[in-house]
Amino acid sequence: MAEWQGALEGMEVNPDFWQRKRVFLTGHTGFKGGWLSLWLQAMGAEVHGYALSPPTQTNLFEVAQVELGMASSVIADIREANKLERAMQAAKPEIIFHLAAQPLVRYSYVQPAETYEVNVMGTVHLLDSVRKTPGVRAVVNVTTDKCYQNREWVWGYRENEAMGGFDPYSSSKGCAELVTSAYRQSFLAASEISLASARAGNVIGGGDWASDRLIPDFLRALDAGATLKIRSPQSTRPWQHVLEPLSGYLMLAERLYTEGMSFAEGWNFGPTDEDARPVRWIVERMAEMREDVSWEFDEKPQPHEANYLKLDSSKAHLQLGWQPRWRLQTALQKTLTWHEAWRTKQDMRAVTLAQMTEYQITGRGSNHVAL
Repeated sequence: MAEWQGALEGMEVNPDFWQRKRVFLTGHTGFKGGWLSLWLQAMGAEVHGYALSPPTQTNLFEVAQVELGMASSVIADIREANKLERAMQAAKPEIIFHLAAQPLVRYSYVQPAETYEVNVMGTVHLLDSVRKTPGVRAVVNVTTDKCYQNREWVWGYRENEAMGGFDPYSSSKGCAELVTSAYRQSFLAASEISLASARAGNVIGGGDWASDRLIPDFLRALDAGATLKIRSPQSTRPWQHVLEPLSGYLMLAERLYTEGMSFAEGWNFGPTDEDARPVRWIVERMAEMREDVSWEFDEKPQPHEANYLKLDSSKAHLQLGWQPRWRLQTALQKTLTWHEAWRTKQDMRAVTLAQMTEYQITGRGSNHVAL
C-alpha cells in the first residue's frame, strides 16, 4: 500500500481521499468495472460489487482475481430491483459508480428489448435504490460517447448537445442520460446527493474479450493464427486506454463528494483530437507491432453504426484538471503487452496493478509523441 501511495503522490487521482471510502460499483465483473475495482482496492477503498457473472468465458474478473480484495461481490441482475436495493443498503455506500450495462452496439440489434431493459430500466432501478439508501453522497452514472445525436460532425460533441441514437444501444444510453437528469432534478438534488453522468470514448486495454470489438477481435485472430476480418475501415472513433476515463470518473466522484451539486452534470472524458482515428489506422498500427497477423475487409452488409464520432472534453480539462496521459500508440502497446503477459501465464493481478502505477507516474505530456 505504501509503495502504491508513493507512486501516486502529487497526481490528480487522490489516493488519500479513497482510503476507507465505502464504494458500491455495479458492473464490477466487466472490463471497465474490473479495472476500476482494482484501482479502488489499491487505494484502500472498501469496494462492494453488484453485477452479472463475467460476460465471457475468459475474463478480467477471474484472470486478475478482482474479487480478491473486495468487501463483497453480489452476482445478480441490475433489472432485479429488490435484490439491487438490498445489496446497496447492506453495503452502506458513500459513493456509487454505475457501470452495469449491455455495452455492445451490434448485440443491441439482435436483442433490442434486453438492451433497453438493462440500460434504461437498470438505471432507473439504480437511482431509485439510491433514493432509499441512507448515507449516499455521490453517484457517477457511466454512459457512452454514443449517447449524443450523431450528426457526423468533424468537431467533438460537447456535454450540452442533444441526446439521441440511431441504434438501440446508442438510443438506450441517450435515454439513460435523460433518466439521470430527471432523477437529479426531481429527487436527488433535494436530498443533497450529487449525481453526474460520464461519457467516454472507445476504451481499449488488457482484459477485454468482448465480441464484435476491434481490439479483442484482433487479439483473438492473433491467438488463433487466423485472418482478421475488418468492417467499416473508415469509421473514426475516439480511442483511449481504459485508465484514461477511469481516472476521470475517480476525479469527478471526489469533487461530487467534496463540493457537491456544482459538479452534478454531464462530463466528457475523451482522448486528444489526434487520437480520434479510423479503424483502418488502428489495424495497421497493431499489425506493425505484430507482423504475424493478417487481415482483410469484411464486405458483407453490416448494421448501421456511426461513421464519425469525437468528444470535446474541454470542460473536464478546465474544471476538473483532467487530461489524457497515454497517446493512442502507447495505449495499443500497453494492450499488447498485457495480452502477451496473459499468454505467458504471468500474475495478471500484479501486471494490471503495475500498469496502473505506470499510468499514474507518467508525467503529463511525456508520452505525447508525434504519430
